[in-house]
Amino acid sequence: MNAAIKQTPPSIGIIIIGDEILSGKRTDKHLPKFIELLNERGLQLAWAEYVGDSPERITQVLSRAFASGDVVFSCGGIGATPDDHTRQCAAQALGLPLVLQAQAKALIQERMQDVAKEQGLPYEPDRDDNVHRLNMGMFPQGAQIIHNPYNKIPGFTCQASGHGMVHFVPGFPVMAWPMMQDKLDAYCQTWGKAPKRIEKSVIVFGAMEASLTPLMESIESLHAGIKVFSLPSVDHPQWGKHIELGVKGSEDDVDRAFLALKEGLKAFSLQFGPEMVR
Repeated sequence: MNAAIKQTPPSIGIIIIGDEILSGKRTDKHLPKFIELLNERGLQLAWAEYVGDSPERITQVLSRAFASGDVVFSCGGIGATPDDHTRQCAAQALGLPLVLQAQAKALIQERMQDVAKEQGLPYEPDRDDNVHRLNMGMFPQGAQIIHNPYNKIPGFTCQASGHGMVHFVPGFPVMAWPMMQDKLDAYCQTWGKAPKRIEKSVIVFGAMEASLTPLMESIESLHAGIKVFSLPSVDHPQWGKHIELGVKGSEDDVDRAFLALKEGLKAFSLQFGPEMVR
């Protein structure tokens, strides 16, 4: 991986699909893992969205993703059971037909042969359940497969003309995470490694966010690429009522902006707690 950026990475988003997440039956593990994978590569998540198993809502979310110009990963709903709608919704969002992708068909058939062999049974491709399994290879026309190292059943990638690219992976972490990792590694060959991103903050006592807002706006306007954040708390177990005020961005930019922030805070009659670096 090259030390310098070859191309500016686009914004990166993630969509997590499934009623079981929204109902609380299962706890989402994709978001923290995806953030971890991005951080390991010097990248940052721009947005995340959760959606249940509603075809209308999934189509709306995917339509926005395709129109965004972002690189997006979509987790879940690409199987062939009645509550799996993602493949169909992706096709609808793109205005394309679903077709049996040739590579996907071959991989699914290979997986069915493997299972039959493991069970000591003959492979019967025309059996109803095996024919039904081929639905997992029905992707929007023109889609490219994403290899699944766990059980060979592929995911897929679609891109709207001149717009966003969405990578569709299963909802199962054991399958989805290696597929995400492979795609991100491939992107990094193009993007190179992004600058290390950090944040620096200080605990502030006795301040009101409204009074600090002009200073925060000034720091952002004077330091390109910097985001200022303010995280108030009223009942912190260690610091009680306070504001964590800080800046985040690339390492060099953060150092300069944080010094300017602390200098600006001298104009206020405040008490300060510890400084933090993340």
